Amino acid sequence: MKSFKAILSFIVLILLANSLLAQSWSIVLHGGAGGMKKENFTQEQIDSYQAELLKALEKGKNILANGGTSLDAVEQVVRYLEDCPLFNAGKGAVFNHDGKNELDAAIMEGKNLMAGAIAGVGDIKNPISTARLVMEKSVHVMMVGRGASDFARSMGAEMVDSSYFFTQPRWNDLQKVLSKEKMGTVGCVALDIHGNLAAATSTGGMTNKRYNRVGDAPIIGAGTYANNATCAVSATGHGEFFIRYTVAHDISALMEYKGLSLVDAVNLVINSKLEKVDGRGGVIAVDKNGNICMDMNTSGMFRAYEKSTGEKGVGIFK
Repeated sequence: MKSFKAILSFIVLILLANSLLAQSWSIVLHGGAGGMKKENFTQEQIDSYQAELLKALEKGKNILANGGTSLDAVEQVVRYLEDCPLFNAGKGAVFNHDGKNELDAAIMEGKNLMAGAIAGVGDIKNPISTARLVMEKSVHVMMVGRGASDFARSMGAEMVDSSYFFTQPRWNDLQKVLSKEKMGTVGCVALDIHGNLAAATSTGGMTNKRYNRVGDAPIIGAGTYANNATCAVSATGHGEFFIRYTVAHDISALMEYKGLSLVDAVNLVINSKLEKVDGRGGVIAVDKNGNICMDMNTSGMFRAYEKSTGEKGVGIFK
C-alpha cells in the first residue's frame, strides 16, 4: 500500500510539474547591436531607450501572460519598435544612398516552420505585419519592392507616404556618410504557454546602402529563425556576415544535431565563428524550455527580457 501511495504521489508531482511548465512563457527583444559606449550617451538618452524597450516588452508580456500566442507577441512588440523613432526600423529607419528608406522584415512560427518576409519597401507603415500577411495569406515566403507593397495594399495594410519615416537624426547620419554601419535593427523572440516559439525582425538596413542592398533580417535562417524543436532567434549586426554564416539557423542546428545548450550554441556562433571573421553583431534567443540568451561581440546591444517566473531585465551596454 505504501508503495502504491508513493507511486501515486510521484505521478501527481510529475503532472503538476508538467502543468507548471506548460504555463511558463519567456520573451526577449532587441533594438540593435553596435559600438555604443556609455560615455557617448547622456543619462537622459539611456533612460529614454530603456523606457521604450520596457514599454515594448510590456506589450508582449501582456499577450503571453494572458494565454496569447508567441506569434502575436513578437509581432506586436516589433510593431511598437517600428513606430518608435529611436530605432532603425519603421519610423526612424536609416536612409540609403539616394535619401530614401528601404525597409525589411521577417517573422517565423516555430510549430510549423511557416515564415514570411518582405524587403526593400518604403510605403508600408508596419513591415512586420505585412511579413506576417505573406506567411499567412500567400503561398510565398518573401516578397520585395513594389510587389510587396502591392500585396500589402491588397491585404488592407496601412500604407504611408515615404515622408512618414523621416527623422532628422537619421538624415544627419546620412549627411555625415558614416564609415560604420548604423545598427538599430529591432527584433523579438518568444515562447508561449502552449509551447510554441516565434521570432520577428525588422530593419531599415545600413546607412548609405546602395543598389537595393538587402541584409540578413528578412532572410529566414540568417537573421530570423524559429523551430519548436530547438529555439527562436533574432539577429542584429553586419548582415552580410549573418547571411554567409546562416547565423540564426546555425544556432538551431547546433542544438538539434550536436545537443548544445542555447547558451553554448549562441556563444560558439557569435563569439567564435563570427569573431574569427570580424563579423560584428549579436542575437537574442529563447529555447523550447524558456531559457533565454542575449549575446553580442560588440560593445552593446539594446535589449530587454521577461519570464513568467518574474525574472526581468533591460540593458544597453555589454
